[in-house]
Amino acid sequence: MARKTKEEAQLTRQQIIDAARAVFHESGVSRSSLDAVARVAGVTRGAVYWHFKDKTELFHAVREEVSSPLLARSHAILDSGDYADPLDAVEAAIVDFFRILEDCPTLRQVLEILILRCEYVDDFVDVKAEVMQPAFEFNERVAAAYRRAAALGTLRPGLEPESAARDTLAFTTGLLHLLLGTRDANGIREQVPAMVSAHLALRRR
Repeated sequence: MARKTKEEAQLTRQQIIDAARAVFHESGVSRSSLDAVARVAGVTRGAVYWHFKDKTELFHAVREEVSSPLLARSHAILDSGDYADPLDAVEAAIVDFFRILEDCPTLRQVLEILILRCEYVDDFVDVKAEVMQPAFEFNERVAAAYRRAAALGTLRPGLEPESAARDTLAFTTGLLHLLLGTRDANGIREQVPAMVSAHLALRRR
């Protein structure tokens, strides 16, 4: 019976997260209420507060559901020993990210919430730093890959790994914003692998 109760609680928690994602995406985070989340989830407001102390904690749960697995996948590619050239790993990681973005509606919905439907003001002022943490971690892993490439002699001479990594972060986030913010981005989507390849080509010896 205890196991069933725990499983039911986990199911309710997931229903609340799914509902919050839908409500945040439709109304924007600042205009969303926990009452609205409860209605969409089909639970009481008390049930929402049982699992989440406030909207900020629920927001983090929505974000964490996709950010942790995605970051782990990206890190696994960047750190993989399957690529003789670390630059190939960087290219593969970026292409893989954008492929998942196209294949996973949940990921796209969450990223649209984080980038397009959340105002980082008032109670959310301190949230932005945490939201940006995966990008900073990606930057550190790419910089490490560029340092390995420099040691192997595959990085273009004169290119400083840390600066190159920041440029790659700017390229990747800029492309992400373009894909999420453009109503008809089909032409851009088709060009993503070639754009990523061209970006890495500028870093190759």
